Amino acid sequence: MKAREVNFDGLVGLTHHYAGLSFGNEASTKHRFRVSNPKLAAKQGLLKMKALADAGFPQGVIPPQERPNIAVLRQLGFSGSDEQVVEKAASQAPQILSAASSASAMWVANAATVCPSADALDNKVHFTVANLNNKFHRAIEAPSTEALLRAIFRDETAFAVHPALPQVAMFGDEGAANHNRFGGDYGEPGVQLFVYGREYASHDAPARYPARQTLEASQAVARINQLRAEQAVFARQNPDVIDLGVFHNDVIAVSNRQVLFCHELAFADQPTLLAQLQEKVPGFMALQVPQQAVSVSDAVATYLFNSQLLSRDDGSMMLVLPQESQQHAGVWRYLNTLLAQDNPISELKVFDLRESMANGGGPACLRLRVVLTAAEQQAVNPAVMMNDSLFATLNEWVDRYYRDRLTQADLADPQLLREGREALDRLTQLLNLGSVYPFQR
Repeated sequence: MKAREVNFDGLVGLTHHYAGLSFGNEASTKHRFRVSNPKLAAKQGLLKMKALADAGFPQGVIPPQERPNIAVLRQLGFSGSDEQVVEKAASQAPQILSAASSASAMWVANAATVCPSADALDNKVHFTVANLNNKFHRAIEAPSTEALLRAIFRDETAFAVHPALPQVAMFGDEGAANHNRFGGDYGEPGVQLFVYGREYASHDAPARYPARQTLEASQAVARINQLRAEQAVFARQNPDVIDLGVFHNDVIAVSNRQVLFCHELAFADQPTLLAQLQEKVPGFMALQVPQQAVSVSDAVATYLFNSQLLSRDDGSMMLVLPQESQQHAGVWRYLNTLLAQDNPISELKVFDLRESMANGGGPACLRLRVVLTAAEQQAVNPAVMMNDSLFATLNEWVDRYYRDRLTQADLADPQLLREGREALDRLTQLLNLGSVYPFQR
């Protein structure tokens, strides 16, 4: 069996709520303080996972993190029992409690940057955990992300999981959301494109929103993942589109094998980058969406590019989109024009992910792409792989533990902390993870 790309989706957590924590993410800010539905959010994600698994695309699950993060609240001076810590944070600093309760780890495109074994000097699959240090609510994810990845990819003869880069601005790293891989068959050596927003020492930066990924971080990740130097390409994101809400590269571009599907304004020096990829990637094809057909603002609003581009065995590709792209007349018209043209995209698959979308994450945000050989697939913890049984089990688990309504004020309820811990303790048993959460240790 050939190497395959396996998508590992994040399971939405029990404290999924809208707090507008992510400055620079237009959807996150727009939906601040609205009522969320964690149960629906989790079920929408599970439906996407199951549908893609049924369509023949291998699919795994990455569980949520423990929230609220009691350890970080204690670090910030809240004391007493765990319940008292929550109550004090709620009364004295509700925005800090909100950040410590964020379910943002569901967007596992930010969990790590992955290097397949075919690209690595030691022929292992490498994961470098992202530090996400531009946002407090995400910067606290790295230790648990590392523990969860080690529980899923636990065979150290096949996998190497690396801790996050230092938590300083110079090494701001947002994971696979700013990373693309090109090539022929998945098991062959490929070319990896690292997209950054700024160089640390440079004053050339977006004017309105922060550029979260640094060149220095991208270069460090390439070294840690043992990527061969000739297989790495570094390109700067267009600062003007960052200021329009393109906080990660995966909001303006998506790639698969030889194809790059992107907006014509995605990169700072796009013609030079495309020429470089043309030279390095046999059969390279750039599908550039013109501003005249779809504006950057419309692309951000519909998450057109925050889609999944998946290969079938016959070489054709399916584009997985949020329903917002279908509901926008201009974007949907463009997509059907694209479908009729001579390119590998032969099908559009639409999913309702509005609970995730309202917090600023679409289909591509919810998944981490991992290329695995047949032997490496066998080495993955089998309990996390999606099938009929796991789908039914996780839906029952969600029904038992998740609330169908949550506001920022509800985070003060100590019962939410107890519900979450009971749920995650059960989930570690269902997914054979061991004691990966702080409360279990």
